[in-house]
Amino acid sequence: MKEVNKQSCPTGISRREFLGMAATGAAALTILPSFTVAGLGHVAPSDKLYIAKIGCGGMGAADLGSLMNTPHKNAAITCLCDVDDRQSADARKKYPKAKYFNDFREMYDKEGKNFDAVCISTPDHNHAIQAFGAMRMGKHVYLQKPIAHDIYEARILTEAAKKYKVVTQMGDQGNSCDGMRTLREWFEADLLGDIQKVYCWTNRPVWPQGIPWPSQKPEVPKGLNWDLWVGTAEYVDYIDNLVPFNWRGWWRFGTGALGDMGCHIIGPPFKLLQLGYPTEVSCSTTNVYSGIFEEAYYPESCPVASSIRYKFKKKDGSDLSLYWMDGGIMPERFEEIDPDADMTCTMGDLDMMDVEGATVFVGTKGMASCGWGGSDPRFWPKGVKANKKPLFDKDVNIPHKYKRIEGGTNGHYWAWIDSCIAGYDKADVESPFEGYAGPLTETVLMGNLILRSHNIREQVKHNDSIYGEREGFIYPGRNKTFLWDGANMRITNFEQANQFIKRKYRNGWEDLKL
Repeated sequence: MKEVNKQSCPTGISRREFLGMAATGAAALTILPSFTVAGLGHVAPSDKLYIAKIGCGGMGAADLGSLMNTPHKNAAITCLCDVDDRQSADARKKYPKAKYFNDFREMYDKEGKNFDAVCISTPDHNHAIQAFGAMRMGKHVYLQKPIAHDIYEARILTEAAKKYKVVTQMGDQGNSCDGMRTLREWFEADLLGDIQKVYCWTNRPVWPQGIPWPSQKPEVPKGLNWDLWVGTAEYVDYIDNLVPFNWRGWWRFGTGALGDMGCHIIGPPFKLLQLGYPTEVSCSTTNVYSGIFEEAYYPESCPVASSIRYKFKKKDGSDLSLYWMDGGIMPERFEEIDPDADMTCTMGDLDMMDVEGATVFVGTKGMASCGWGGSDPRFWPKGVKANKKPLFDKDVNIPHKYKRIEGGTNGHYWAWIDSCIAGYDKADVESPFEGYAGPLTETVLMGNLILRSHNIREQVKHNDSIYGEREGFIYPGRNKTFLWDGANMRITNFEQANQFIKRKYRNGWEDLKL
């Protein structure tokens, strides 16, 4: 292993010198920055966390702001990395002393000794490779949702967190808001009774989907390293308007509406009901027609809209159905809602300008709903037909038994920082890969596996009563219920669907293996 460069370490002590001091007991009087022993595969307690940031624009900029807004002032940015110099310009200006890289692999190799943790805010297809590389070095990881592009990647990251004993947190910051604690208190007080169904929906996609692959081949903009942006995905020539946002609608890079918001909106029932892997999943989705009776075939593009039904086994062994809807599809209107009310604003996001989605729990004693991440929970008692307005936390007489997290959504970041400093065995975070974010991401991506199977097709010949023998296509992945063996990551009744569990990285990118 390389020694710490004394010029880059405030203590001026190399790892070799530190180990020698430790052997004689001399190190007991020396206070070290945490990165001094980070390269040994674990992070020592310290009063400050040194962070490398991958992805500096958009959500990456928001993540930076929350990380550095901690009231404890116990975080510092030592490195910045972005494949797009345009997107990173503001961050580089704000953190001029941070070393800057385009390639995260070079940053890990050259500066790994100078940071304890990595915060990753990049397109979905590069999440896993960046996080896995950090964890293998013993670095703690904060990773935007979903933590992976493929089910296999999510499983590997979950196992890596345990193997390398690093503190992990998925970027579903709503999980740290007061609403999640309120909902938990309601559930434990049996306010809703037995939960029979759950409905989840989002206004996504708010980017183009259900469209053909672009044919134009413009020049790569100055400042963007397109090859590094493509990363692990199969290489394609530069496509305009894909960076920095619209990549979400292409399976090669993104995970569609479900991947974008599923962890935020399916997360509350997954956590509160302690759900495991789904046992079966089915879907319906939009078909796009390019001509009269001519169905367009755009397998590279996520669908315009979709509806997915997951079936889970609850803790008591009974079945629970969870329904996901996106692209403007909504559940049947609940009779408890005032007929003139906007259902998403009434049941989910209270802001008319920010109607991102909702989660609804239907129980034997009543119905509860919340916005994404468990925000603004509200309750409708069963049988109160005249009461078209919900009860909020202040109206429900249930004590607050769980401490609220300082800073709310910002506290999601701060708790991760504090936990990294405290160490793996003392970590206290809401969305660790182990036990929550990993299995949740697998569940979300299981829905995408079904959506992609919708476009599996086979060419056949058949006899038409009017036109005689004709060639056409059949779609064997449609109108099926897929049986899921979650532990082994396999569809058991439609083998062709299993091709989407793990993608092949392009040449030059190392596969994920523990």
